[in-house]
Amino acid sequence: MTAELVRGQNHPLSQARLEIRVSAGAPIVAAATLSDELGKVHSVERVAHPGAPNLPGLEVPRQAAADHRLAVDLSAMPDTVHRVNVLLALPTGAGGGPGRFGVVAAPFVAVTGLDGSEIASYTITGLEAETAVVALELYRRQGAWKVRAVGQGYAGGLAGLLADQGLPQAHQLAAAIDEAVAQGMARSVAAPPPRAADGDRTRQAAPPALGPDQSGSPYGGQGPQTGTGARAGNLGAGAAPADPSALTQPSAPTSGGPIDYSHPRRQNTAPPPPPPTAPPAAPGQPARPVAGDATGWSMDERLYNQVWGMFEDLARTTAAYRSAVDFAESRMDKELEQVLSDPRSRIGGQADAARESARARHAELVDQAKQVLDRDVAQLTTEAGVVEPALPPAYAGWDNPVWHAYRVPMELPMAVRLGDLRLPECAQLRIPMLLRLPLERGLWIDSGRAGSLDGSFPDSHELRRLAMDSAVAHAARLLAVHPAGEFNVHVIDPAGSGASALAPLVQSGVLAAPPAVGAAGVTEVLARLTQRVDLVQMAVRGGAADALPPDLDTSQHLLVVNDFPHGFDDRAVTQLRYLADEGPGVGVHLMMVADREDSAGYGPLLDPLWRSLLRLTPVADDHLADPWVGHAWTYEPPVVPPGSQVLQQVLAQVSSARRAWRR
Repeated sequence: MTAELVRGQNHPLSQARLEIRVSAGAPIVAAATLSDELGKVHSVERVAHPGAPNLPGLEVPRQAAADHRLAVDLSAMPDTVHRVNVLLALPTGAGGGPGRFGVVAAPFVAVTGLDGSEIASYTITGLEAETAVVALELYRRQGAWKVRAVGQGYAGGLAGLLADQGLPQAHQLAAAIDEAVAQGMARSVAAPPPRAADGDRTRQAAPPALGPDQSGSPYGGQGPQTGTGARAGNLGAGAAPADPSALTQPSAPTSGGPIDYSHPRRQNTAPPPPPPTAPPAAPGQPARPVAGDATGWSMDERLYNQVWGMFEDLARTTAAYRSAVDFAESRMDKELEQVLSDPRSRIGGQADAARESARARHAELVDQAKQVLDRDVAQLTTEAGVVEPALPPAYAGWDNPVWHAYRVPMELPMAVRLGDLRLPECAQLRIPMLLRLPLERGLWIDSGRAGSLDGSFPDSHELRRLAMDSAVAHAARLLAVHPAGEFNVHVIDPAGSGASALAPLVQSGVLAAPPAVGAAGVTEVLARLTQRVDLVQMAVRGGAADALPPDLDTSQHLLVVNDFPHGFDDRAVTQLRYLADEGPGVGVHLMMVADREDSAGYGPLLDPLWRSLLRLTPVADDHLADPWVGHAWTYEPPVVPPGSQVLQQVLAQVSSARRAWRR
C-alpha cells in the first residue's frame, strides 16, 4: 500500500533497486546529490545532473522535461554515502519558461519498485518564489534505508541549494548544469504544447499493456505505461506566439462599443464529433487500428494527435525493453559475481553449472522482453500502415499520393512534417516528425562533415548540396501548407553556391525576391526584416496596431541563409542573431544552411544562435531526442523520390495561387 507522505515524514524502503518518478506541470531539471551522514556534498563527482547523469547506483535524466524517472540502486552506493537527495529545479535561460515554482503545478514525486508498484509518494506544496527544491532524501538508518519527504525550496536556484549542501564549486556546477540543459533542449523534439481551455481533445487511452516483466515500462508518467495502450495527455493545440496577422483583428470592445448580451457560461460551440470507432476485434486479438481515432475538432487534429501518440508509445515500449535488458544483464552479472566470490563454487563443475544457469535466466528475461517489444511494434506498424495513407499533405511524405491531388489550402494546418524518426530496435517503423505551426524556433540544416549511419562519408561538397536540397524541400513544404499570400520566403546566398538547388523556387516564382547575393544583398535583406520585426514588436507591445505602415506585409516570413558566415560582417551577424531570437514571436522565421565549423572564428559568441535553432541533417543521423525518455532517435530528412516532379508541380500551384491572390 502506498504511503502518501507529508513534509518531514519518512517511510522504510524494503527494496534496494528503485525508481523515483517525478511529474510536474512544466519542464524541470532533475538531479541528485550523494552526501555524508551530515548531509554534506564534498565534490562535484557526488552530483548526478544532465551533464553527468550517471554515478554508482544512480542515474538521472539528461534533459529538462515535465516527467522524469530516476534509477536508484541502493546496494551499489559507496559506504561513504549516507543520503541520496533528489533535486528539482526550473531551467534558466529557456526562453519564456516559468520563473518560480509558485506558478506551476505542485510537483509530484513517487518512489516505486522496478515492477511499478508505488512505495511512497509526496506532493510538494507550498512553493512560491523558489526555483529549486530538495524533493526527497533516501537515507541510511541503522543499516536500513528510508525515504523522507523534504520539500525544502531555494529562491537562489541550484547554486544556492548546492551551496547549502556544502559544495565548494556550487555556482560553477550550477552554470554547467544550465549549459547542459540548454544543449539538451536544443536537440530535443519538443512535445506538443498544452491545449487552450476549449474542451478536452486528448486521445482516449486504452487499458495499458504490460511490459516484459508484466509490470510496465520503467519510464514515462505515473503507473505502468508500456505499449500502444499508454496514450494520453494534452497532445495538440496551444496558444500560438504573437502573430503579426493578428494585428488586423478588431480589439476588444471599449466604452461606447456594442454590448454583448450573450450569457458568459453558455456554450455556443458544438462539441467535437466523436472519433471513428474501430471494428470489433476477434477474441484475444488487439483492436484493429483506425486512422484518426484520437479525439479532435477536425480530422487533421485527430491524425496529429494519433501520430504523437504513436511516437510516445514507441518511445515508452522501447524504454521498457531496454530497461528489461539492462536488468537482465545486471542480474546475470550479480549472480556470476556471487559464484566467483565463493572459493568453494569455483572448483569442479559447480561454477560452470551456475554460469549456465545465470546465462539461461538472462536469455529468458531478454526473450520475454523482446516478445513484448515485437508485439507492440507489430501493432504500431499496423497502425502506421493505416495512418500514413490518410495523412493530409502537411503531414505526408513526398512519396504519398495525396500530393498528386494537392490544392493550396484555405487555412493553416496544425503542423508540418520535417522528416521521419526511427529507433534501432525497430528500424522498419518510422514515425512522422511533426512540428507545430507557426514555427516557434528556427531550423538549422547542418552541412558540416559527418558520416552517415550507413557507413558512407559524403565529401563536403556533396553534403552542402544535400543540405541545400533539404532546405529547398522544407521551404517548398512550408509554402505549400500555408494559404496563398500568408507565407513569404527570402533567400540569402552570398556566393551563389546554392543556385542549382534553389532553381525550383526561383523558376516557379514563389520567392518574395530573387536570392540576395554579395555583402550588399545580405545587408539589404537583413535590414528590411529587422525593421519589420522592430515595427511589429513596438506595435504589439504598445497596443498601437493602427500605427503600422499601411503597406506592411503581415504575412509570415522565412529567411533561408546559405553558406553562413560568408558575406556577413559583424553588424550582419548581430542582426541575424536578433532575428533568430525575436523574429519567431512576430512571424519572421530563420532557416540556416551552414557548417558550424565555418563560424568557429566567432568563438562562443554564436553558441546561443546554434542552440536556439532546431538542428536537422541532410543525411540520416541520430542527434534528436524525444521529450519523454530522451532516446536518441535516427532522423531521416524528407526526400523527393528520384525522378519525381511532385515538387515542381506543387510549387507551380503555389505560384499560381499567389498570382491570383495579388490581383
